[in-house]
Amino acid sequence: MVRVFVISYGQDDPKKCSALKMVRLGYAVRVSNFHELPRKCLVLNPLSNKVLTPSDRDYIINYGLAVIDVSWNEGVEVLKRLLRDKRPQRVLPILFAGNPINYAVATKLSSLEAVAAALFITGFKDEALKILSIVKWGDTFYKLNKELLELYSKCITVDEVNNIQKEVMKKILTNG
Repeated sequence: MVRVFVISYGQDDPKKCSALKMVRLGYAVRVSNFHELPRKCLVLNPLSNKVLTPSDRDYIINYGLAVIDVSWNEGVEVLKRLLRDKRPQRVLPILFAGNPINYAVATKLSSLEAVAAALFITGFKDEALKILSIVKWGDTFYKLNKELLELYSKCITVDEVNNIQKEVMKKILTNG
């Protein structure tokens, strides 16, 4: 199993927090701050300017994957500060939330959805599906994004990922 780390800032209800559920069930380890992460751990940060691709698999295998668990309403400043860190940081390509709070909203994923998506895209599909299975709406997330996850997981370059994202944005703009 891939080493998954959670940095939780306690901004969400602990009973509903998907990141803490991963920790409780043994799918992730909670660390109290960024400095406790392995030096080259790949960090998911929605403010990063580098998109996650399958080529990031080596970082995840060797150093682990970290998710920063903050509230979408309160966490932007935390995420901005963390951008200064030297660890590799990646934004996920466009995906749609399956969680009941942000259902079908592009890019507004829960921490659990973000970890599962990152694992799926980088070739850890079984681990991703196991993590999704621990929440009622995990299958909803998978069904909403199955085609995109498969497409992203087959990309070789950032340009390929960006081209898929452009097509998704075209569809959103013409249908929305």
